[in-house]
Amino acid sequence: MSAEATNPVSAAEAAGPDAPSRRRARPRIDLRRLGRAALLGPGARGDRLPDAIGHVAEAHRAHHPDADLAVLRRAYVLAESSHRGQFRKSGEPYITHPLAVTLILAELGAETTTLTAALLHDTVEDTEVTLDQVREQFGDEVAYLVDGVTKVEKIDYGAAAEPETFRKMLVATGNDVRVMSIKLADRLHNMRTLGVMRPEKQVRIAKVTRDVLIPLAERLGVQALKTELEDLVFAILHPEEYERTRALIADNTGAGDALAAIAESVSAVLRDADIAAEVLVRPRHFVSVHRVRLKRGDLRGSDFGRLLVLVAEDADCYAVLGELHTCFTPVISEFKDFIATPKFNLYQSLHTAVAAPDGAVAEVLIRTHQMHKVAEAGVVALGNPYTPPAGGDGADPAEDGERADPTRPGWLSRLLDWQQSTPDPDTFWTSLRADLAEDQEITVFRADGGMLGLPAGASCVDAAYAQYGAAGHSCLGARVNGRLATLSTVLNDGDTVQLLLAQDSTSGPSPGWLEHARTPAARIAITAWLQAHPEAAGAPEADPRPPVSVTADRRSGARLRADLPGAEATAVRPAGCCTPVPPDEITGFQVRGGSVTVHRTGCASVDTMRRLGRAPVTVHWGDTAECRVTLVAEAFGRPRLLADLTEAIAAADVAVVSATVEPPNEQRVRHTYTLQLPDAAGLPSLMRAMRDVAGVYDVSRAQHPATPGI
Repeated sequence: MSAEATNPVSAAEAAGPDAPSRRRARPRIDLRRLGRAALLGPGARGDRLPDAIGHVAEAHRAHHPDADLAVLRRAYVLAESSHRGQFRKSGEPYITHPLAVTLILAELGAETTTLTAALLHDTVEDTEVTLDQVREQFGDEVAYLVDGVTKVEKIDYGAAAEPETFRKMLVATGNDVRVMSIKLADRLHNMRTLGVMRPEKQVRIAKVTRDVLIPLAERLGVQALKTELEDLVFAILHPEEYERTRALIADNTGAGDALAAIAESVSAVLRDADIAAEVLVRPRHFVSVHRVRLKRGDLRGSDFGRLLVLVAEDADCYAVLGELHTCFTPVISEFKDFIATPKFNLYQSLHTAVAAPDGAVAEVLIRTHQMHKVAEAGVVALGNPYTPPAGGDGADPAEDGERADPTRPGWLSRLLDWQQSTPDPDTFWTSLRADLAEDQEITVFRADGGMLGLPAGASCVDAAYAQYGAAGHSCLGARVNGRLATLSTVLNDGDTVQLLLAQDSTSGPSPGWLEHARTPAARIAITAWLQAHPEAAGAPEADPRPPVSVTADRRSGARLRADLPGAEATAVRPAGCCTPVPPDEITGFQVRGGSVTVHRTGCASVDTMRRLGRAPVTVHWGDTAECRVTLVAEAFGRPRLLADLTEAIAAADVAVVSATVEPPNEQRVRHTYTLQLPDAAGLPSLMRAMRDVAGVYDVSRAQHPATPGI
């Protein structure tokens, strides 16, 4: 239900510094200047609004020249007649509210179906009009949107009801992002007209807007809505800071001149480079000025706005960047490329900053006209994302009730998945606010070529549940960029992740996983499993068991020769720490008893021996290719694993000198084999054969620390 009052922040104040005149590209959507006069028109009186729908039609045609306006006129007639006699507390006819919501969306570029639903969004809730009547006159798609908004509006915004309110809103949004677009526009108009409400109610609504709706506007990419909502919330929750910022802007009315001078220089540089571009000055909104002041202290004229460079093609963006960094002094720390790596809310742009000859620094945004449209309006600018079902009439959803939304951001899909697993509204509310507080997202690549979108700081635990859902319970580890990693490993943007799952489907997470889970999906799934398996959550760690050793026939290793007077071949032996085999590069050291131990040249023990002052001894491989080597096989525990590994070793005609099986740790086991090979050339093929055994995920040469001087 809409709030009814006067605006606590005037449209003129919220506009900030004087903006440049609008040009044909419509670069800046300034919703603050769309006030009551624009809605009512010059000839309006009483409850008759003859010109109001004309303003909506004009804004709509600016984005959709071929749009059929007949349906908008019919929707206006129904809404106006239904709300006739209803008034807002400010004395305005109630129809001004749905008209304001519709005009906001029209300025953002919403398509006709969304605008029709916006005009009618309060009719089913507040008038005698039924949903069936809406469906009969305007079709299933409009009825679906109106019903989604109505379900949200029917919930009281009391403090106890907030969790369930926004849960239902997100469920409706998940089926159609346009429901959220209408809700955001509805909240914006309500925030504009919040002044006559009690101060405590203003504060409560402003806090909910700050905590949930502004982050959702950011996630949906609707920056034009987000920035005005931020300013309105700022004025209510921080009135002193707001007044200080307003005064600061008022005292710097000529601040735009500094940026205008830099803009002229940038335009001249791009003209000389034969790059067609439009260079505009974008004044910062109130909250942005406040943040810059906190960051930089005293502000210069160029700090009150940014430059926006609009071009036609992606390649032109990088051409502009090259010219700016060549002709001006760039501030390298300010450069960000959101074209190559778009933000989670579809945002694309190049960000940089350049210094003018007088030392003034100007932040510059470089993007195409289409990127700018999406940056300002987000998913609203993408039109109707739903493809009609085959053989349908273009309006009905798919028969199974599922609506495939190609514009739905990955974060929203994940949020909708985990909210279904959270029956407790308080838990949902806490998880929702934590998830919305994450303002950065990373993309990691799966081993099969797919991608996962995760919040910054996510670990392999989060990736496991994001990729496999409940099957993530059996995850035992991962390879990150080809290297083995623990589940607690924090992922970085662009990492490649291969998750390793146990074959035992009954395995599950430990309570320690919660320490590494960043996403609500992972935390909720882990908590639910632990609650369903209390014996696992409270089970003590297993007592350590001694290794199990198996000893086999021992044969002599590969022949080694040392260039040491009086040393015989029998006095030369390979070191157990690195187990060198032909044709490894080797070096030796004489140890107690006169014998010589031989190490691979890259072994850590070589550096230790040198630090202890031991002189290296030159050693050579003898004529025989026979050798002894120690291999470590890491695998998931399963029955017959030892037998299968031993069989693979025997099939390669290799003798097992000894084998050690360590006790399982989180269902992972380590087998260490000392093997006698008839020919060192067969070592690579042996290691491949061992890796091919089911459950084995790595086989490597042993690297055990040795004790010097033994």
